[in-house]
Amino acid sequence: MTRRVTLRGKGFTLVEVLAALVVLGLVVGGLAQGMRFGLQAWDRAASLIEAGDTLDAVDRTLRHLVARMHPGAVGKPPPFAAGPASLGFVGMLPGMPPRRVEARLELDAQHRLVLRWRPYSNAPRTRPVAFTEAELLRGVARLELAYWHPDAGWSADWEASVLPALIRIRLGFAPGDRRRWPDIVVAPGLDRP
Repeated sequence: MTRRVTLRGKGFTLVEVLAALVVLGLVVGGLAQGMRFGLQAWDRAASLIEAGDTLDAVDRTLRHLVARMHPGAVGKPPPFAAGPASLGFVGMLPGMPPRRVEARLELDAQHRLVLRWRPYSNAPRTRPVAFTEAELLRGVARLELAYWHPDAGWSADWEASVLPALIRIRLGFAPGDRRRWPDIVVAPGLDRP
């Protein structure tokens, strides 16, 4: 007795193949959309981290500068010029050899927070030494400085012959800028090297 083998039922019909291709196309399309979304989220997170790192570095720099302000000597007031939008002082730069510098923190016309500095000299200069300028942060709309006196509270100007008890630095950004900056409040001249 011979057995007859038929090929019927041993393959896929054209409809089944087309249905499998449609399902495969939908899966690949979903994976591509997921990959694109993942890459966009990665780029956004990287840019936020980079912006946060920049703000953190500026925050640490400003805290260091204020904490290491020269408090003056006995009978000699500190070299300190304070206003509502600029601050001049003698202090130490972070990451540099421990040497005093004459520094000025202010906002320039291009909306950059800049630190201008030059080596400090106790003696009068025979010829002027140019300031070196370091850009700390771009896109700053306003710089507000305030000075704390225990008896009078916060003030936008400082006229006393001693350093203020606290200095507050407040930065504002343009409307629509997503960066947020908490106030920096530091006691000047207390962190002496």
